[in-house]
Formats: sequence, C-alpha cells, structure tokens
Amino acid sequence: MGVSRSTLRTEEIEEIQDVSVFSQREIKKLYKRFKRLDKEEKGSINVEDFNQIPELSMNPLLPRIISLFDSNRDGQVNFKQFAKTLSCFHPNADQHDKIKTLFKIYDINNDGFVTRDEIEKILKMMVGSNLTKEQISDIVDETLNEADIHNKGKLDYDDFFKSIEKIGCGQNMLSISFYSFDM
Repeated sequence: MGVSRSTLRTEEIEEIQDVSVFSQREIKKLYKRFKRLDKEEKGSINVEDFNQIPELSMNPLLPRIISLFDSNRDGQVNFKQFAKTLSCFHPNADQHDKIKTLFKIYDINNDGFVTRDEIEKILKMMVGSNLTKEQISDIVDETLNEADIHNKGKLDYDDFFKSIEKIGCGQNMLSISFYSFDM
C-alpha cells in the first residue's frame, strides 16, 4: 500500500475494514495520520516514528506496543499493520481481542506464557521507580498466586484471560479515543 497517493482506493479501505473495527471515515483519518508520519513517503514508518503519536508516546509500555505493530520484525510498519494493530485499541474492539493484545504485551519472549520475570518487567515499565523491589516482588507474587490456576509458575493465555476477566477491566481496557486522535 503506497503512501504517496493522497487517498486510499475503495478496495484498500475494505481490506482494512476486514481486519479492523474502524469505519471508512476513521480509516481515512488514520491514513492521513500515517502519511504525516511517513515523511519519506516510502509506504512504511519506522518503529521510532511511534514516539510522534501523543496517545502512544506517553504510554510506558510503548516498546511492547511497538512490537505488536511490527509483526514481521523488520523495523518498518506499513499502513495495513498500523491500522490492524491500532484496531485493538479502539473503544469498540472486542474485549477478547484486547485481552489477547494485553497478553502479547506481557509475553515478552513470545513463548505463549507470562512468567514471573515478564510480569516484573512490565510492572517496572509501568511504575518506574515509584515502588521498591520488595513491593514489586509482592505484587508479582500475589498476581501469580491468584492467576496461576494450575501452579505452573507461569500464566498461559487461559489463566491470564480468567484473571483479567475476574478483575473486570471492562471495555475501556487498552482504549484510545480515536475521535480526539490528532489526525
């Protein structure tokens, strides 16, 4: 999907709608934003360009979020990858998709499990130096004690899903307001 054009073709919009929850209007706005990020007009953006998106740049988990966008791990994100990944942050996205995304954020080594070490790393990203090592360790212990149903010492997706569902994060989890999205 080249970005040198000023608009998307109808079939490109339909293709994005098939893999996202965005309306045609939202896709067109996302495309305009994408083109502004793609200063070199090469049809893709660097993962570093995500720092220019205020709604993402202020998120302490940005490095993990970026890893979701760059699905083929080439350091570049095309418009389809951009829209597909942002779709899970849409307020109307399916809650199961949001939980899958959250699991991927926690599963740093992509092995299908969230370990004690991964929970600790994510927690440190979120709280910075606001908690002591002991406090972080206590939170991780409590999380594993409650969520690790089969005492494996790590969480599979099922454990993770049940734990998130149990605390009732609601539909606002992982949501960005696309109506205020600077496009």
